Amino acid sequence: MGTQDKHARSGPQVKAGELKTSEPERETRGSTEKKKKVDKKTAQIAAQDEDPHVCCGCRFPVVLALLQLAFGITITVIAFIMKSTSSSLLVRDTPYWVGIIVCVAGFLGFYMYCIIYQIDEQTLLQFIIKLTYFLLCAFGLILCISAVAFAAYHYNQMTTFSCEMDLDECVCKQDPDDKIARIFHYSDVADCSVVTRTLKIYLLLQMFLNFTAGLICLWGCYVMWKHRYQVFFVGIRFQSLVPIDKQQQNV
Repeated sequence: MGTQDKHARSGPQVKAGELKTSEPERETRGSTEKKKKVDKKTAQIAAQDEDPHVCCGCRFPVVLALLQLAFGITITVIAFIMKSTSSSLLVRDTPYWVGIIVCVAGFLGFYMYCIIYQIDEQTLLQFIIKLTYFLLCAFGLILCISAVAFAAYHYNQMTTFSCEMDLDECVCKQDPDDKIARIFHYSDVADCSVVTRTLKIYLLLQMFLNFTAGLICLWGCYVMWKHRYQVFFVGIRFQSLVPIDKQQQNV
């Protein structure tokens, strides 16, 4: 009887011990599962950050390159249409040179964003392509501003024109009563309405398209600066704010 009582007493003690040991195991398992979930979330965030086609959660760099291509081609086509209406138009009034530069920047940006883009340059080719794209965007921005200024100046002049046909050209004056006033000749024109109406519409289109293309080029410069230098400067400032004593204590 004594031995049976001992076995009966020892039985629940062993079970209680098992329960005591199982509780911390459950806690450790729960903590490890939470850590795994946190690690998965951080890995997903890091993968999104390292995705070369994503910036700020969207794929707008590819859209940026496509917009450059679209506006560059449109500016070039309208410039050659303007040149075909009258051969007397100057090069500054037909900004096909802006469209060509913006198209080249768009082709290079589309190639870079879709094929080889990485935030940190790993080869010399990537660095050269990124630098060339940044310079083309900056140069395109300057050309777009110049084209908008030329088109606005020409449009302002045309608002005061009084035109009349002389053989196969349209002769326009800013002030018909002034004998010293500047005279503009538009050759190869069927009617003066081409100058007073059609060219005005083309100039307004060029102002709008070049202004928008300039904003897109500025956007491209900002994207390249943001990806390459923004985190770098923030890190330098953060390290400079850390006291030297704390750094020595950590060492």
